[in-house]
Amino acid sequence: MRTDGIAPGPACASGGDILTEKKDVFRIAPTGRLVCGEAGALLAALATPGQPFRLGGAGALVARAGEFETLTSGSTGRPRHIRRSMASWIRSFEVNAGLFGVGPGVAVAVLGGMEQSLALYGAIEALHLGAGLMALGGMRPDRQRAALARAEVIYASPAQLRLLVEAPGPVLAGLRLVLCGGAALDEGLRDALREAAPGADLRAFYGAAETSFVSLAGPDDPTQSVGQAYPGVEIEIRGAAGEVWVRSPYLFIGYGAGDPGPARWQEGWLSVGEIGALDARGRLRLFGRAGRMVTVADQNVFPEAIEIFLLGLPGVRRAAVLPRRDARRGVHLVAFVQGDPAQEAAVMAALRRELGPLKAPKALIWRLDWPMLGSGKTDLEALAREVPG
Repeated sequence: MRTDGIAPGPACASGGDILTEKKDVFRIAPTGRLVCGEAGALLAALATPGQPFRLGGAGALVARAGEFETLTSGSTGRPRHIRRSMASWIRSFEVNAGLFGVGPGVAVAVLGGMEQSLALYGAIEALHLGAGLMALGGMRPDRQRAALARAEVIYASPAQLRLLVEAPGPVLAGLRLVLCGGAALDEGLRDALREAAPGADLRAFYGAAETSFVSLAGPDDPTQSVGQAYPGVEIEIRGAAGEVWVRSPYLFIGYGAGDPGPARWQEGWLSVGEIGALDARGRLRLFGRAGRMVTVADQNVFPEAIEIFLLGLPGVRRAAVLPRRDARRGVHLVAFVQGDPAQEAAVMAALRRELGPLKAPKALIWRLDWPMLGSGKTDLEALAREVPG
């Protein structure tokens, strides 16, 4: 039995010879190294190029030689196993080496655990391209911030960045690039990041564990946009609802054994149920996942959009919007919030002005603590159990 945290994969029928001939597999470049933090399981997984692996999760490993599995964040249920070819990530490693200068001599930090898709991507990219890896998952935010004084590039989600900027610590003067994915960035967090890392280029991107990169925002793109198509990606908006479909060389193979998921394939195109729109310049705007969309008095409402609005209001540090049964309308919305309860009247007034009386949450539920997953995202299932009946 292995004790290094790596799920064992099926043996390669042709032994090591095929793996050594295979080019599109993860390798630690000669200059790639662990600068600080804990990444023993990942280093062991990459020790034999091409061996299948998964860090974390339970159950059998489906990935074969030249493949691996990662996990979704599990914010609306248990994490799903995502099966990928190593080549699907390596292709974007090569793009990012050119776009962002990731390579030898660059210190790349990841703030999440290696079982998380975003952190795993950033970590393997750094080692594969010969950069230094700072594996900061599991550290307290103040210790992460202190360590980041030596970092040049960060891969992180908005939830992880929010914890970072709230923590005491030095100004991150040496940080030149923040790559942020996993959720939308609100303006309040953008401002806080500018104060914490005044010289950093903040680049938001959209992608899912199933799709990898879909779009990348530039410095001049509006904050409501997640940017234009990432190199090599095609985006289409289909149907009356505006479902986002993607075709690219970065897509996943499928879910793990017995692992249902939202992804749908159609002649090489993939959708994970995201709803959005493209503007005249090809910039993508996202409204939310179809799976979280609710209908209030015959109007479709996306809780994610309301959460981003709430996070931009004074007195709100965290927000989650959930449906509550309503005899008249079917459902109405309530918002769990963390911050300053003295701002409740102002927050409710702003919601009604922005959304109207039907779409606006009917109540704010203030919390001192905040349920979070290991990825740093809000545990929506835990909050759903607390919605008043």
